[in-house]
Amino acid sequence: MAQKSNGKHFKQDGPVAATTETGYVPASAGAYSRTASHASRTTGRKSRGSRDPKPSRPNKQRRGRDVLSTLLIIAGVALLLVAGGMWGYAQYQYHVQDENNAKLAAYATVSDDAAQPPTIDWAGLKAVNADIVGWIYIPGTHVDFPVYQGDSNDTYLRTSAEGTYSVGGQIFMDYENARPGLVDRQTLIYGHHLNNGAMFTDVDEFASQDYFNGVDTVWYLTEDANYELEPLFFYKSAATNGAARQTTFSSDDDFHAYLADALSQATAKSGSADAAVSNVSRVLTLCTCDYENDFGKGNGRGLLVCALKSEVSGTDTAVSAS
Repeated sequence: MAQKSNGKHFKQDGPVAATTETGYVPASAGAYSRTASHASRTTGRKSRGSRDPKPSRPNKQRRGRDVLSTLLIIAGVALLLVAGGMWGYAQYQYHVQDENNAKLAAYATVSDDAAQPPTIDWAGLKAVNADIVGWIYIPGTHVDFPVYQGDSNDTYLRTSAEGTYSVGGQIFMDYENARPGLVDRQTLIYGHHLNNGAMFTDVDEFASQDYFNGVDTVWYLTEDANYELEPLFFYKSAATNGAARQTTFSSDDDFHAYLADALSQATAKSGSADAAVSNVSRVLTLCTCDYENDFGKGNGRGLLVCALKSEVSGTDTAVSAS
């Protein structure tokens, strides 16, 4: 049978395959074998014009990103561990501070009568540390601490009464004030504002008028006298404001002008404050850090100015300690 031509010519090693409706079939088994082998060789052979790409090497850029990602994960885990360690250490330091405070609190006995001051074991406190000068107590708050005075204002900043490191140190009186306090026109007592609410944190709460209105008494106790004071006003100052810690004044007028200027900056005050600042002879000012003011990017000071109730009301100045 004559082979039909479809217009195309196929070159083969054997007889030309016959054409059927279903396609090309081999003329013989041998032809099929040779044709299949040829097709296999043709398919497997790479043309010179379009060779298959070589197996791709690992992409250096992707590999670099993978390494960077791994390093970032390691760094992130390390930072979390460091942050966790720092948090744990801070909590431990607060715990130590609370223990120190509890030991010293044992030297004061608070009366069931809120109108009475605590009874202080001065001999016991002196045996712990001879720098003791007084005791500060504000009923209804956590402020209930011995007061020390060092050779500088750094002495008890981070040092406990027993001489060890302490995150909150001790409550202390300005080293330039005359012992035992309430001798100079202004006596300054400092305490830390700790994040766990200890030490003088409650003092900074007096910035709110509502809180201020809830406290009407501050006790300052010495070995010789118990001073009952009234909170007059609370104001804020920059940490760098040296005038805030002025202790001596040239005259009564100078002192009263100083108090009037501080009162003009008050965020909270008592109803007696306006008249009292022109009449009192001395004040006790409690000072702590204030983190919510505009001075020094939140590094300011909160100051609670207190005057003797006796001077505000015109009665005796102090009650002798029993």
